Amino acid sequence: MASTSVPAHGGDCVAAALQAHGVPVLFTLCGGHISPILTAAKARGIRIVDVRDEATAAFAADAVSRLTGIPGVAAVTAGPGLTNTLTALENAQLAQSAIVLLCGAAPTALQGRGALQDIPQRPVAAPHVKRFTPVRRVRDITRAIAEAFFVARDGVPGPVVVEIPVDVLYDEASIRQWYADASGKGTTIADRLLRAYLKRHADRLFAGSGAALQTGAREANPVLPSEAGIEAAARAICRSSRPLLVAGSQVVTEAANAPRVASAIARIGVPAYLSGMARGLLGREASLQMRHRRRDALRAADCVVLAGVPCDFRLDYGRHVRRSSTLIAANRSRHDAQLNRKPTIAAMGDAGIFLQRLAERIDDDASARWQPWIDELHARDAQREREIDAQAAAAGEYVNPLALLRAIDAAASDAAIFVADGGDFVATASYVVHPRGPLTWLDPGVFGTLGVGAGFALGAAVCRPDAEVWILFGDGACGYGLTEFDTFVRHGIAPIAVVGNDAGWTQIAREQIKLLHDDVGTTLARTAYHEVAAGFGAEGILVMHEADIPEALTRALACSRRGRPVLINVWLDRTDFREGSISM
Repeated sequence: MASTSVPAHGGDCVAAALQAHGVPVLFTLCGGHISPILTAAKARGIRIVDVRDEATAAFAADAVSRLTGIPGVAAVTAGPGLTNTLTALENAQLAQSAIVLLCGAAPTALQGRGALQDIPQRPVAAPHVKRFTPVRRVRDITRAIAEAFFVARDGVPGPVVVEIPVDVLYDEASIRQWYADASGKGTTIADRLLRAYLKRHADRLFAGSGAALQTGAREANPVLPSEAGIEAAARAICRSSRPLLVAGSQVVTEAANAPRVASAIARIGVPAYLSGMARGLLGREASLQMRHRRRDALRAADCVVLAGVPCDFRLDYGRHVRRSSTLIAANRSRHDAQLNRKPTIAAMGDAGIFLQRLAERIDDDASARWQPWIDELHARDAQREREIDAQAAAAGEYVNPLALLRAIDAAASDAAIFVADGGDFVATASYVVHPRGPLTWLDPGVFGTLGVGAGFALGAAVCRPDAEVWILFGDGACGYGLTEFDTFVRHGIAPIAVVGNDAGWTQIAREQIKLLHDDVGTTLARTAYHEVAAGFGAEGILVMHEADIPEALTRALACSRRGRPVLINVWLDRTDFREGSISM
């Protein structure tokens, strides 16, 4: 552990620990319980990005983790500050994303006595994180943060909360004076006992805090799959005639390894479907990547490799893979590897490392036997693309969503990162918009959370300042993050947001109307989202007709390059491109 100078107060201990872990940015919404963290972090050169909703701060930290492989960090105040992050914490938990959330708490001597924003925080947050660590002494701060960074990345990644009460964060002299004032100057036995108790309490808080800090990162080693599992998988794949790979976010948990994982998939030579953070891993037009009719491909395959992908609702609980197929599961989580369907071969460990090791064991001649199968899948993809082209050409009153998404895909640069936040519009985009390369697509993951867009865009822009950040908003999802255009403007962050405005919660409406013959609760207005964004100081653009799309995209790109965030509000026609989506 590296030593640093004696800190000024507990907040400086936090800042020193973050600095030792190479944290470049801290996302936050201010609160009196955490003010010493923010001021000390700023003094140590850590960028402070303050937002308008604590959930946004946690989502931004999540994006940092996904794009860098290093835990992102957010700091929120006590009580409602923490509870506002619960959806984001659970989203990170299910997406296996490593974040460290620092939360304030009421003074240690007043907890449970009705202090401001005082609630039992551990039982609220613990079910949604890997670990909840309360800190009760100044000298324990740096150790707790170092352990949080380790736990967040170790094994199956996930969020960790470190709770630090306000009296552990402020300087010793101020807290001792506060306790002295709180105990009063009375002379009764009760008064004297209270003063003695609070003095001893302060002694415990600050015991050992005058020593030089011990900081430093504790590295979490990647989980290595067994050689036996890799060998068994290689043999099964080489024997097969119709193998298929489905790769999920876990293949890029070690973000720095993403290019090596992409090379490994190319060497293996098995046709692949990519999901989650793995989208874009093989580039825009890789010959092995398939985009459409995944269910049909899975049912036709005789050997299926699930790399970091569980058999949950997205694979119809394993029923998309026929029982006669060899099922290979590579996963850090034994639970996920066995969920709903016991694999024929389990390779427990990091899915990305599994693919790299597997590539070394595949016969060079195997891919030649798979070419007819690959050609068959390409033919299916080509047929579906022709169908999409025909649907994109259909004229309507407003804008065809497929035509809009085709135009976005053509206009976005090779440095584009796409953030997906929505239902029907975003699900359509996943078939049409092609991520440019590894780690260039951010969506919520299995939790299906709306409201990730602004936070993910913040995290992406901070991690990749040279990237062109696009947010694909459904009009329903847009409502969650619209206020963060104020944050974008204040911090000089310039994403291009496109709102697919069809005046409804269309993904739900499709099935609800079909089954229940009622659109109750699923209708919205053609709200002027662009005017709201303009009110925050961003550029707002309204598009009502297809002919106006090219000019709007050109204008938006120019504004973004000048450092001004943009929201394009596009009035969409309804389409029958997708079916309804009530999941069971």
